[in-house]
Amino acid sequence: MKFSQHLREIAEPVWAAQLTHPFVVGLGNGTLPERKFRYYILQDALFLSDLAQVFAIASEKAPDTESATIFAKLAEDTLLVERSLHETYGRRWKLTHKQMARTPMAPTNYAYTRHMLQVAQNGSALDAAVVALPCAWIYCVVGQHLLRKRKPVKSHPYRDWLLLYASPEFAEVAAWMRARVDAWVERASETEKIHLEEAFLISSRYEWMFWEMAWNEESWPI
Repeated sequence: MKFSQHLREIAEPVWAAQLTHPFVVGLGNGTLPERKFRYYILQDALFLSDLAQVFAIASEKAPDTESATIFAKLAEDTLLVERSLHETYGRRWKLTHKQMARTPMAPTNYAYTRHMLQVAQNGSALDAAVVALPCAWIYCVVGQHLLRKRKPVKSHPYRDWLLLYASPEFAEVAAWMRARVDAWVERASETEKIHLEEAFLISSRYEWMFWEMAWNEESWPI
């Protein structure tokens, strides 16, 4: 079994729970209150800025030029391609990019991004790839799950989001990252693999918590 598939198996209960989370269900069938989706988009925009930093770190630490180049491109695409989706919704709500960026980062969002940055900064390119993999992979799984029967109608309020994350292009990103993990892990020790498992599982849990954060419109208690 490939190491990436092993990681998926140990995190499977967490991943399965995401598909039935009320935020995800409402996102798929279009019943999610716009207020909650707006909260999510504003938080996700902040998240992506830090995710781009994780990809940039992976690029700096990559053991080969090709991987370094692709990780650098992922950092750029994270800021440009996915951010364009956020800005599309921002225009709908008459919010500028600066206004969106001034949104305070919620506790779960802050904790998740600190987790990723800490692992990436203190580890190798493999560590950076593993800690960011759940984000790319889970969104692909969620997108494809929600569109497994049919594409959303044009009137679906979250059509653009669904089409982006269910797209073959987005699936290619997750597949490429899994391939890098599977190739690089061959040189990892058993102790290193245990740390990788832990980082992957924590990121997976934070992915579920991100939906929960948005569903509850989480804020700092004090």
